[in-house]
Amino acid sequence: MTNTPEHRIPVIVGVGEFSDHPSELTAGLEPLALIEQALKRAEQDAGAKLLSEIDSLDIVNFLSWRYSDPARQLSERLGIAPTQAHYGPVGGESPIRFIHEAAKRIARGEATVAAICGAEAQSTATKAERAGVTLPWTPFAHDAPEPLRGANYQKPMATTLGVAKPVTVYPFYEAASAAHWGQTPRQALAESGELWSRYSAVAAQNPQAWLKHAYAPEEITTPTSDNRLIAWPYTKLMVANPMVNQAAAILVTSLAKARAAGIAEDRMVYIHGGASAEEPRDYLDRDQYVESHAQNAVLKAAMALADGNAFDAIELYSCFPVVPKMARRTLKLGADVQPTVAGGLTFFGAPLNDYMAHAACAMVRKLRAGAQLGLLYGQGGFVTKHHALVLSRQAGEALAQDTSVQAEADRQRGVLPAFVTQASGTGTVESFTVIFGRNNVAEHGVVILRTADNARALARVPVQDTATLAHLLDMDRSPVGSRGAISAAADGVLEWKVG
Repeated sequence: MTNTPEHRIPVIVGVGEFSDHPSELTAGLEPLALIEQALKRAEQDAGAKLLSEIDSLDIVNFLSWRYSDPARQLSERLGIAPTQAHYGPVGGESPIRFIHEAAKRIARGEATVAAICGAEAQSTATKAERAGVTLPWTPFAHDAPEPLRGANYQKPMATTLGVAKPVTVYPFYEAASAAHWGQTPRQALAESGELWSRYSAVAAQNPQAWLKHAYAPEEITTPTSDNRLIAWPYTKLMVANPMVNQAAAILVTSLAKARAAGIAEDRMVYIHGGASAEEPRDYLDRDQYVESHAQNAVLKAAMALADGNAFDAIELYSCFPVVPKMARRTLKLGADVQPTVAGGLTFFGAPLNDYMAHAACAMVRKLRAGAQLGLLYGQGGFVTKHHALVLSRQAGEALAQDTSVQAEADRQRGVLPAFVTQASGTGTVESFTVIFGRNNVAEHGVVILRTADNARALARVPVQDTATLAHLLDMDRSPVGSRGAISAAADGVLEWKVG
């Protein structure tokens, strides 16, 4: 047991979730109303009146609806006046970061009761927009700044070629890492299907999940009219599903406060510690695509916090299969890993930035049910922002305040190639994807190339070049490392043809 005073030991004492399935669009709840429901459930879960005492409030960024000063509006709804009220930036890792930062505030004596919460109502908002229905919600704040997302940081050529969105960028890591691991595309796809099937099986048993169906691996990886290809090799059932109405809330306080409030010891989950690091925001400004140095540094720090003990409950962020595939290798876990306690962003649902808040709720329940040591790993951007948090049934050492492992990530980074938009001669494929339309027909391929002088370039493979497209889509031989001719098209965009 730690010697840290009880009023400086942070514990999670309450978790709450709410999923909204309105019978009529106008009955659907807006994000702030969803959060209210989740917070009330978290308070009920704690078994103590805590909402009125919240002095630290962190709200995960909304993307389905925009508010002017959402922290103020939520505080007014709750009738609270927190000394620290924060509305976060875009990032799938942010719920984990907020829990960690709230715990550190409690450890410093700067907060007594902290709430971390988020919600999205993208399903209702999208359906209403398509139906021309006006929702009786807080008016959309058109004057509030639009949040910066990953695409805002990318080079113009990435936008030109249609590879400036997560669903078209993560395939570059997928192809490069699979080749690096010695897998054929067929083998890599099979691993993804098996892994995603495991996520779906957990979601099928989670009452809060949006899709409660256990899918077989081949159902996930086989393109159909209902499971269309989006960007090779990812189908619809291999990517995050944002069309949900979901909210989650986590209440954190000190051990002393929890005991004074009469919260049972078996309801408390201790925050052991965590770590964070980032990659360069522009994915073309990275040294390679076979791994993430920031992810590696964060996960290795989490393993060190476990002090040689095995995690018996894990949540590996699952926007796309390559993320947990890389993570489980860094963690030295086998292909049979149980990667989730919640169900994953495809099947549980992806309330955009807020999925990991739901994962935290599921992890708390798992630890209360008997697991001893849990790992929450969240990620945001384009394999950009990484945060891990270790939770335990037992108190550990005093919570560290300096938890960045950025220096370690930076030490591992190799030489950055120059990015060029003009090139000729021979180009070698560093990674690739193929963009598909809604009818499962390829629109064009995109390759990341290394030129003869080792610069990096993006190039198009036109749909008319059936031989090169077939080369990219060969299931039994990765095109990574292939050489071919670089040329400039009439529109000035580089093109690549296998040689």
